[in-house]
Amino acid sequence: MQTFGYAAQSAGVPLAPFTFQRRALRANDVAMEILYCGVCHSDLHQARNDWGASRYPMVPGHEIVGRVTAVGPEVKQYKVGDSVAVGCMVDSCQVCDQCRKGEEQMCREHNTQTYNGLDRITREVTYGGYSKHLVVREEFVLRVPEGLDLAKAAPLLCAGITTYSPLRTWNVGPGSRVGVIGLGGLGHMAVKLAVGMGAKVTVLSRSADKRADALALGADALLVSSDPQAMARAQSSFDLIIDTIPVRHDVSPYMPLLDIDCTLVIVGQVGPIDEQLTLPMLLGRRRLAGSPIGGIAQTQEMLDFCARKNILPDCEMIAMQDINQAFERMERADVRYRFVIDMASLGSGA
Repeated sequence: MQTFGYAAQSAGVPLAPFTFQRRALRANDVAMEILYCGVCHSDLHQARNDWGASRYPMVPGHEIVGRVTAVGPEVKQYKVGDSVAVGCMVDSCQVCDQCRKGEEQMCREHNTQTYNGLDRITREVTYGGYSKHLVVREEFVLRVPEGLDLAKAAPLLCAGITTYSPLRTWNVGPGSRVGVIGLGGLGHMAVKLAVGMGAKVTVLSRSADKRADALALGADALLVSSDPQAMARAQSSFDLIIDTIPVRHDVSPYMPLLDIDCTLVIVGQVGPIDEQLTLPMLLGRRRLAGSPIGGIAQTQEMLDFCARKNILPDCEMIAMQDINQAFERMERADVRYRFVIDMASLGSGA
């Protein structure tokens, strides 16, 4: 299938129109027209090869919402016209212990990323959601629940599941005391989801400037991390801290805020962290952990939860042609809180 979208041809150039081929429908494939695609900070990193593993040309995008246009003969769960979604992965081995227990993101043979990955069968590079059409194995297609706004749902496929998964892993529920470091694309979703689970939520920020925003999102309080007295008063006051900051930073000031046997989980930064003082960990059995996205079943669970609770990201809609300006604004943190591309802006050709 010939389709079109926007691609990075190398690390130093803006994204530009790109025509390419999607694979022919396999027996267990679902074809979809992409209606909306979220813009993730990792799209910017990948397009610019910040992590050193980019393959070009690259069509980014792993927060995808669309409508089924065709299905292979072995597809059982979807039909033409269904509203569907695709997140950060499009395949895995399906037979290892992690895949069998629904943790495809932990596949022992590595999952196939929605873009900048390699097709498990052909070894061709995968192209993502900054495009008009997509072909995906049925097992990695998600159903968009009735009532969930298609135009706002796309960031749930990355920002949503990235923050929902640790909240579920560490058993957040009514009365849990949750801290959220950072109030960007990931942080604002962590707040909304934790509030939806019944937790008492505190946003941690270097200044009080985001207090009104934090409270408007449902948080109970804002803790100014640059205030030594406030930080001292907050010691041992959290069951879980979700760290959403996407750049290198020192997490050691936050560790004493955890209660005994509690965890700070990093979901935002990819890369080295500063040396840690071990004393707060030793004396309080406190843990420093990381968490990726969830598996397919948990991602569907997250979408269903958001539909029940009417939880959606705060989005700014853009045209595909504005993606390079959106990347520049993301670098300046000039978005509240996620960009979503309206793929109707592509028209009938890039």
